[in-house]
Amino acid sequence: MRKLSTWSLMLFIGIMAACQPSEKAEEKADLSIKYEKYTLPNGLEVVLHEDKSDPIAAVAIQMHVGSSREKPGRTGFAHFFEHMLFQKSENVEEGAFFKNINDLGGTFNGGTWTDGTVYYEVVPKDALERILWMEADRMGFFINAVTKKDLEDEKPVVQNEKRQRVDNQPYGHRSYVIKKALYPKDHPYNWEVIGELEDLQAATLEDVKDFYNEWYGPNNATLVIAGDYDKEQVKAWIEKYFGEIQSRGEENKMEAMPVKLTESKKLYHEDDYAKVPDLRLVFPTVEQYHPDSWALTALGEILSQGKRAVLYKKLVEETEYAPQVFAYNRSSELAGEFNIGVRAKDGIDLDSVYAAIEEALSEFETNGFSEKDLQRIKAEQETNFYNGISSVLGKAFQLSNYNEFAGNPGYITEDINKILAVEKEDVMRVYEKYIKDKPAIITSFVPKGQLELIVEGSEQATVKIEEVKPMEENTMADLDQDAEYTKTPSEIDRSKEPELGEMPLITPPDIYEAELANGLKILGIQNNELPLVNFSFRIKGGGLLDDPEKPGVANLITDIMQEGTKNKTPEELEDAIGQLGANIGMYTSNEEIVVYGNCLARYFDETMAIVEEMLLEPRWDADEFARIKTAQINNIKQRNANPNAIASSVANKITYGENHIFAQPLSGTIESVEGITIDDLKAFYADNFAPNVTGFQVAGSVSQEDVKNALNGLNEKWASKEVEMPTYEMKEVPGEGKIYFANFPNAKQSVIRVQRLAVSRKDPDYYPLTVANYGLGGNSGGKLFQVLREEKGYTYGAYSSLQSSNEKAPFGAFASVKTNTTPQSVATFAEVIENYKANYDETELEKARTALIRQEAREYETLNQKLSVLQEISSYDLPKDFIKRNQEKLKSYTVEDIIAIMDKYMNVDEMDYIIVGDAETQLEGVKQLNLKEVVRVDEDGNQVDNVIEAM
Repeated sequence: MRKLSTWSLMLFIGIMAACQPSEKAEEKADLSIKYEKYTLPNGLEVVLHEDKSDPIAAVAIQMHVGSSREKPGRTGFAHFFEHMLFQKSENVEEGAFFKNINDLGGTFNGGTWTDGTVYYEVVPKDALERILWMEADRMGFFINAVTKKDLEDEKPVVQNEKRQRVDNQPYGHRSYVIKKALYPKDHPYNWEVIGELEDLQAATLEDVKDFYNEWYGPNNATLVIAGDYDKEQVKAWIEKYFGEIQSRGEENKMEAMPVKLTESKKLYHEDDYAKVPDLRLVFPTVEQYHPDSWALTALGEILSQGKRAVLYKKLVEETEYAPQVFAYNRSSELAGEFNIGVRAKDGIDLDSVYAAIEEALSEFETNGFSEKDLQRIKAEQETNFYNGISSVLGKAFQLSNYNEFAGNPGYITEDINKILAVEKEDVMRVYEKYIKDKPAIITSFVPKGQLELIVEGSEQATVKIEEVKPMEENTMADLDQDAEYTKTPSEIDRSKEPELGEMPLITPPDIYEAELANGLKILGIQNNELPLVNFSFRIKGGGLLDDPEKPGVANLITDIMQEGTKNKTPEELEDAIGQLGANIGMYTSNEEIVVYGNCLARYFDETMAIVEEMLLEPRWDADEFARIKTAQINNIKQRNANPNAIASSVANKITYGENHIFAQPLSGTIESVEGITIDDLKAFYADNFAPNVTGFQVAGSVSQEDVKNALNGLNEKWASKEVEMPTYEMKEVPGEGKIYFANFPNAKQSVIRVQRLAVSRKDPDYYPLTVANYGLGGNSGGKLFQVLREEKGYTYGAYSSLQSSNEKAPFGAFASVKTNTTPQSVATFAEVIENYKANYDETELEKARTALIRQEAREYETLNQKLSVLQEISSYDLPKDFIKRNQEKLKSYTVEDIIAIMDKYMNVDEMDYIIVGDAETQLEGVKQLNLKEVVRVDEDGNQVDNVIEAM
């Protein structure tokens, strides 16, 4: 988890009047977060924020320790510690965070970055005391319980995380290369947060204890509680559980350590998985809260965001070297980096891209930028601010982050003032100071065998590529697992888990519905907590309406419809949206085309007018069509470098059968997209866009009457028509599934999916199958996660789920596993599923029943969650009270009911296995399992010969 961006969390006030000369713009909003802060004698800083809008509470503990507090030779400890603290402590049993919080109806996680670590939970408010007990125990009563086996068992989990997020991804090693080149060896940012695997492997129990004692004291932490609670009771709990924890470590405040380059360094890497060349320029800048940091962030957005941005115009429009370009400044606690990044089109020489960037920057120096661009960027910030505090967890994150790094949870006000003070002259000044003619780290990551594309003069970067070795069974003895240890003395009995409070009463919001004369159906929830509105139009059809011989049309249409209208150029449309501080987007799914948005309530009418124009008067811009078509082809090429994307393509082909439209990639194939014309898009639009197959969902600070008034134009101008939805014969579920193996040479992990077609969202079996899945893989307490990750260390995570569709949808289990455990993991999936079915009992059902009922406390918290409920009702024609009805069914289910459902849909014999991995080293082991027939397929799911094909 990375640190929240300062700019993205902030806002600009006062500028709206300049952007929108309207009486609405004169309204002033309360943009602060009210809080109380105090400090315990042991140094723990406590911040409390009360929010009674929902019966939930969020707890966030932010430790001022990240990878920058590590020592060379012992890197990765901060991140590793984040993992360790989820295991157990003296009084909290093994795996309780993974298994118990979900069962309480809550959610949890943690994250580490260069300068900090955060742990958080969101639970129904009656579980708040129990969470505080758990958090206090791992802060003050953890280290004695850690054994050598605990240490060794967690190492493979972190290694698997690195393989999944870095080693098995295209361009995954780029950050490593940049950090090594930009920062000296003794600089705390010289290594990545995940650290060096050899450092982690060499870690001893003594190392772990030393790190804990130095950094994990209450005097190095902020505890934030946000939500619905009794303040005096919470203060008493905090004193009870945290008050006696002793301060540890010393005050080790680190001063800023910005770096300078004396010359540019050009480095290249031939990437095993890259399909197109990638160029990155990184300039050293300044630490967070430095006076120049706000202007540098604005500079990044001005250079790259928007149709007028010089980098966009040069790289995307003029030269057509790339489908997109980005620039941003990231200022961390000790230093900062300004990044310019381009993922070029296939075969483009990066020298040409580099030259185009320099040309664009030269034009920026000469021509500057308009005040309008700066105002547009600032105008977005009020909306972004409210979005950032729409949940109690979002508020907790902001308060804890500001407290730890600015020393004041209310520092947001100062940040606002800094944004307000940014002027054109400041932006040009920091450009001159940090970017113009300044040395940079320049990296060229190119596909294997395409060294001719690297920037001239580049040197080969040193990248550590893990060698895949045959699996060695873990021989770590369990001798110390149950070793006795002396518990840390306490004034209270910490072994007793606090009782839950009274279950909070949940009052679902009122949902209104209406229908316009043209057939457009409206579902809405009025909520005035924040001056925001979230909305979506969902037009039935989507990829289902594609021509099977030419897939990709539906996907492209949502791209072209965002590029201007009949009366607005793409640039003018972007400006119109930006000046409102609104967000409007479109995307295509298998069964729907979706227009979605988010805006300040006072600009709801204006935002709806823009959406109306986009829906009814597409521009069909030929130049933009050519650009997005080329970009889509580029994306398809990159898709085939992602093992998860390949697994998805293969799974769809195998599960639905090649004659079903869902077997085709939604984005199309290279061949199909090359053949698509703008007339294909126009025809799709003319035939399939209609209000009578559209639902409008809205949640926020707007009344039903105002919603209908804002949609009046659509009611008058958008005529209904008959839209024919095609039907496809569904593939029969096989009596005996097969194993389909797609080769991904040199893969550091194998992607495994085990699935079959199950039920549609409307099927009566859908909900009981969801209940049955809860304990199997519906959360981190599920059997798949516990066995494949916690017991065997094969993966970073393993889950199972049931997809939602108006057609029959797949039920399946999935994980990315260490390459040399591929056969063992395949066998384990089957064992876990079968054992889960065989041993299902009343305890398992009651756990699912309690968790799913308690989760309702979080169902309606944010506007996005409220909107999601409305979207589910609209997309699947569900009753408005479907959640309540589901809970009534849940209360009546018996163990026999759930076992019957599992017998219908969780039969491993009927499931297909899809594996994407290194065939040369793993295929034979999978065959030797004699589990099912093994079939070799290519990256599109087509059967191939037994010759190992090149990627």
